[in-house]
Amino acid sequence: MTRRGDELVMHPDDGFVPETRFGRWFLNTEIWSYYVVNEAIRDLQRLAGGVGYRFDIIADVGCGHGRSFAPLMQAFNPGGLIGIDREAVVLRNARARAAASGRTVMLIEGDCAALPLAEASVDAVFCHQTFHHLADQSRALREFHRILRPGGVLMLAESTRAYIESWVIRLLFRHPAHSQRSAAEYVSMVRKHGFAVPSSCVSYPYTWWSRTDIGLREAILGTPPPPHGQRRETLINLVAVKPGA
Repeated sequence: MTRRGDELVMHPDDGFVPETRFGRWFLNTEIWSYYVVNEAIRDLQRLAGGVGYRFDIIADVGCGHGRSFAPLMQAFNPGGLIGIDREAVVLRNARARAAASGRTVMLIEGDCAALPLAEASVDAVFCHQTFHHLADQSRALREFHRILRPGGVLMLAESTRAYIESWVIRLLFRHPAHSQRSAAEYVSMVRKHGFAVPSSCVSYPYTWWSRTDIGLREAILGTPPPPHGQRRETLINLVAVKPGA
């Protein structure tokens, strides 16, 4: 672990698969913020309401360009944020957004596999569209569990195998093929790593941009999408609790 200015730098061999040039650009657009980041945080806020959340410190793992900082602060009003990302190039943008927030934001250039944070040091871990980039997801979940205080929560928002393996995503983005999972497999995996995941704290958004037809069938023909249980889920949001509070 080293230090660059006011940022910590840590790079173990984590098997992280970086984004394409297009993907890195797209994740810093207003489209990404409005339709993906903000929608996920609103849904996670709704789900977290059922577990009586009260956050002082949130660790935003895979924070990217920092576009989640402002909506996280608005939704949860934490005392401080810790933004963590593997790629220095995106942290440059995150640094500017952290400074503009007017709140305490610590940035760490590192990864989910070996977080340089003390045990039970954060109240919540926010992991948005990052997990499917990790080759060793079990290792990351053990780290999330370690740094969370008892009663703390993991807020996970992910794309499932059905979406990641669609032709447009495979064309424009890059992910480790063996790490992709269904929605049910993500819930099972999180539970197996010591988290409680109440069914009331899980949702399955079926947003227009995650469908193979990009929502055109509904928009043009008025045909509603199939209900949950009759479709391959493309997204999953969940709030998991570390027991022991």
